[in-house]
Amino acid sequence: MDDRPQKAHRPSQSGPKAEKKDKAQGKKKHENGFNEKVIPVNVTTVLLTYLTDAYYGQAFAPNSGRRAMRQGMRKAELDQTKLHVPLVDRTPKAAPAPVVIAIVGPPGVGKTMLLKSLVRRYTKHTLSDIRGPVTLVAGRTRRLTFIECNNDLNSMIDIGKIADLVLLMVDASFGFEMETFEFLNILQTHGFPKVVGVLTHLDLIKKVSLQRETKKALKKRFWTEIYDGAKLFYLSGVLNGRYPDTEINNMCRFISTMKFRPLIFRNNHPYLLADRLEDMTPREQVKQDPKGDRTITLYGYVRGTNLKETTKVHVPGVGDLDIKSLKLLSDPCPLPTSESEKKRRLADKAKMIHAPMSDVGGVMYDKDAVYINVPGSFTRKPDGDGEGVPQGEGEQMVMDLQDVTATIEDNIAKSQIRLLGSSKAPIILTEEQNDGTGDESDEDELEEGDSEQDDDEIFELEGEEEDPNEDEFDQSNEAGPSTGRKSQRQPHRSVRDLMSKPVTGGGDLAFADSDSDLGPLSEGERGQQDGEDNAEDLDDEDSDEEMDGGGIGDEEAPRWKAHLSSQATADYNSRTRRRPRDLMKLIYKSALTPEQILKADGKQDEQESPKDEDADEDEFFKFKRSTTFGEDGQEILDRSKTAVKPESLAQWEAEAMLDSIRHLFITGDKLGDEMDADEDADLEGDEDDEDDEGGSDDGGFEDLENPDSSINPPKKADEKKVLKKSGKPQDRAAALLAKKEALKRKFDAQYDDAEDPANKMDVYTAAKEEMAQQQALNDKEFEGMDQESRALVEGYRPGTYIRVELANVPYEMVENFSPIYPILVGGLLPAEERFGYVQVRIKRHRWFAKTLKTNDPLIFSVGWRRFQSIPIYSLDDHSIRMRMLKYTPEHMHCFATFYGPVSLPNTGFCAFNSLGNNNVAFRVSATGVVLDIDRSTAIVKKIKLTGVPFKIFKNTAFIKDMFTSSLEVAKFEGAHIRTVSGIRGQIKKALPKPEGTFRATFEDKIQMSDIIFLRAWYSIQPRKFYNPVTSLLLADKDKWSAMRLTGQVRLAKGIATPLQANSKYKKIERPSRAFRPLKIPAKLQAELPYAAKPKNLATSTGKSYLEKRAVVLEPEEKKAIEIMQQMRTLRKEQLLLRKKTKSEAHNKYLKKVAQEEEIKGEKRKAEKKEYMRQAGKKAKREAADEENPKKRRRT
Repeated sequence: MDDRPQKAHRPSQSGPKAEKKDKAQGKKKHENGFNEKVIPVNVTTVLLTYLTDAYYGQAFAPNSGRRAMRQGMRKAELDQTKLHVPLVDRTPKAAPAPVVIAIVGPPGVGKTMLLKSLVRRYTKHTLSDIRGPVTLVAGRTRRLTFIECNNDLNSMIDIGKIADLVLLMVDASFGFEMETFEFLNILQTHGFPKVVGVLTHLDLIKKVSLQRETKKALKKRFWTEIYDGAKLFYLSGVLNGRYPDTEINNMCRFISTMKFRPLIFRNNHPYLLADRLEDMTPREQVKQDPKGDRTITLYGYVRGTNLKETTKVHVPGVGDLDIKSLKLLSDPCPLPTSESEKKRRLADKAKMIHAPMSDVGGVMYDKDAVYINVPGSFTRKPDGDGEGVPQGEGEQMVMDLQDVTATIEDNIAKSQIRLLGSSKAPIILTEEQNDGTGDESDEDELEEGDSEQDDDEIFELEGEEEDPNEDEFDQSNEAGPSTGRKSQRQPHRSVRDLMSKPVTGGGDLAFADSDSDLGPLSEGERGQQDGEDNAEDLDDEDSDEEMDGGGIGDEEAPRWKAHLSSQATADYNSRTRRRPRDLMKLIYKSALTPEQILKADGKQDEQESPKDEDADEDEFFKFKRSTTFGEDGQEILDRSKTAVKPESLAQWEAEAMLDSIRHLFITGDKLGDEMDADEDADLEGDEDDEDDEGGSDDGGFEDLENPDSSINPPKKADEKKVLKKSGKPQDRAAALLAKKEALKRKFDAQYDDAEDPANKMDVYTAAKEEMAQQQALNDKEFEGMDQESRALVEGYRPGTYIRVELANVPYEMVENFSPIYPILVGGLLPAEERFGYVQVRIKRHRWFAKTLKTNDPLIFSVGWRRFQSIPIYSLDDHSIRMRMLKYTPEHMHCFATFYGPVSLPNTGFCAFNSLGNNNVAFRVSATGVVLDIDRSTAIVKKIKLTGVPFKIFKNTAFIKDMFTSSLEVAKFEGAHIRTVSGIRGQIKKALPKPEGTFRATFEDKIQMSDIIFLRAWYSIQPRKFYNPVTSLLLADKDKWSAMRLTGQVRLAKGIATPLQANSKYKKIERPSRAFRPLKIPAKLQAELPYAAKPKNLATSTGKSYLEKRAVVLEPEEKKAIEIMQQMRTLRKEQLLLRKKTKSEAHNKYLKKVAQEEEIKGEKRKAEKKEYMRQAGKKAKREAADEENPKKRRRT
């Protein structure tokens, strides 16, 4: 094998690489194309033609015109099938959001192993514990976010709404499971993304033929559920804890080349898949109220459309929440730049991975902490182990942190301070001092002593130069005895008095913390100093003054501190006047009202300004600026507009200027009667344009969008002036006609279709071109705008990594947070924030066993929300009414109306009876689509009311037992009624007594025994019940309990179902009724024909003649009867004898068959025994051969 020479390299003769090399070398191949026929000129050309690629290219050209037509038609059909309704792709081209790839499958199919293999293939990272989304860079322009979907129906619903690609894993050794079909039905209702099948555990099928048949059967079933030709990958086995690299590479190549079409619902809603959660609630607030609402932040990439701060969001499993703030963050997993990645393959440093909740590099984020896991370092070891001794001070400090059981605040509260080493009484922070409620009398008594001590300390510090960095507090303790103060004084000196008194001189005590404080400044130096620095220095000087307020008098302050308040106020006013206002931030970012923005006086200034200036002399001073009036004393009305000088408005006071524009208004006067209205306005406008040089031709208005409209305006004015002075009506008419023709041409060019029919695009191309133009217009509009201002206007674009801060979040979400369950933040449209009655078209799933009943609660998954509601099913009754149905029909659609959050029409949904995992049957109850949104419903229910008459007149009767009050009768006045016998009638009016009775008329007289029916339609309304699914608030996410039916509650509590006597099924016994005979008057009987006359026959009590007469037989008749009796007796005897003989023969036959069966059974038993003996010998030989494979016997 090693002696064999290496195979020589064979360069490619075709393909992209070969064409690229030929192009670089200047070679030209296939100039005429593969399907173009070369016409030979001579013999040499003919011979060369046979040897060139152009001739061999004719093999793919059709020889028949009919075949060419068929091929062209087929190609056109294939092209048409590829076309689809063009949708606006809102994904930015520069940095699109990562593609969400969900790995879905039942437990035990190898989802985690596949995810680890893919991460290893893309980033060369080996993750031991994968929790939450994993984002990585897959190419120069593509990032991928992998997320594993656990076996929970809530997680499958959320993943189905956001996944761009689904890797559907199937155990080939077991087959498709119920969870797989449930997830596919969820995908079909929420916008079907691309699905790729993955077959695992093929190594468990040992037989090759069986493995081939299994692949074929699973592929056929998979294509039935998805579409014919759906991609299916096969993972044969596991090597070194991962799937084979070849199979994973093939899968990665397929994923890298996939194109994704935007789905309609996601293309209209912003959403975010959170890869990290943090609890931002202050710890003190949590300690005081552990069950209070929290403030959390979620991190992730924006997807779908732009996300604004004012958008209301819904977190599935939690509820509707308000965004407190949005912040743009740097991309944790950026795409490589074109300068850094010029090769075909990504560099190792560009293969980044972002998985905050997984152990990437030993760092893992939790809801309130960051964990760094360094195996073998900074960990506690047993004391007996020699390695448990810390190697240094740093390692000792890190290991001591593990033993901390109290907070820093508790340790400070318990600590003691000794000012001097010889002090006996330590300083302890008491509760009164900690709360700030201690007695202030001690400070007043010791103020004078502290002042003297501080003065000595200052002089000592001024004189010392040997050690200037020594602590002042230690020197003060050494300079004099302790005064017994337990805490350091922090006096505040009033700055109001400092600035009110004049400064006599600098003195020798001029000192400060900065170089600018060491001496008085001249007027020029002070003028060069910035206003902002002055304001900051004022605060520093006030807070960093000497420790005691009595050490230096107010009269000894430096000269530069005089009139600081007036200087700071003037600097601030000048700075605010010249500072440009950012109107974009004031409109979109500020929470102030327009009046406060215009007055430049926000709520913060009102809160900071003290209500009583003399309430506390120790308050820091604040500059009081006048925002309502300017420097000249005039009131400032609107600062958002450009200021107009009063001098520029003086020209509008002239009467000539007003007369020049008077005709432009409705109340203006006409210029003459000899010309038409159009001529007057046009020519008079031209005269006014001569006086006003800034006017335009069309009545003083200028076309700002057309730059050519203002070129040489006097020329047009002069022409019209000449036309007017000429005074000829023909010239004026010609000028007006020319002007009208120009306007008509302009109108036609703007509104008529001036395109050439030959160059006219089809509908698909025109729609795509329109969307491209709109996108270019949007990009041009926001060109040059900074990212923050653009986000304020249009929101944060898809692909940006942001932090979403949510307020008023239930504490259970933080306490029961689990990273294996996805957290989705879905933006709601303004119409989706309100509630109402939603009408949908629904169909019970063919695999769901039970029939759905009206007023039984269902769990709906509509849009981002999952909630429980009570639907009412109905059917359109010939477009007349919506008739209520008690049950859903079989194998057909019906309508359903329920109360819940409004969703846009054509939004798909699916319904469930239960979300728990304890149900082994198919859990998807129904699917459908939203039809209409209406706050009112018009569903009617068919009812039958019965009553009986209690008084009958000729054609009128009084009816009772149908209604209970006169109000009900009034509602049904005029309704049609009928009796059981078919006599029709009508309700007239209610009777005063008894209550609920009414008068009715019929087409004939009714009987007292008749029952009257009223068929009516009763309007019903769905119940206002809305129960959101809050699975993320539970510790056990799949144990969310919905509203149960009455029968389920009785079953759980062991309560028997109450039985009513009228509801029991019993045998119906109707007594027979005796009707009176019909009596016809004798006069009427005489007039009736004979056929219609009643035949009254009297019933006889005695026997008839036929019964009474006697029968006497003749001798021949008696003899014949005897012979017949004898023959019947003989026949009976023969039949009995024959039956007895036949039964004896049959018994003999049964005995013979039984003997033969017994013999055969013994033979079969012997054969079976011999077969089992041979099989046992064979099994022993095979076992021996497996133990000793070298000693195989020859057969």
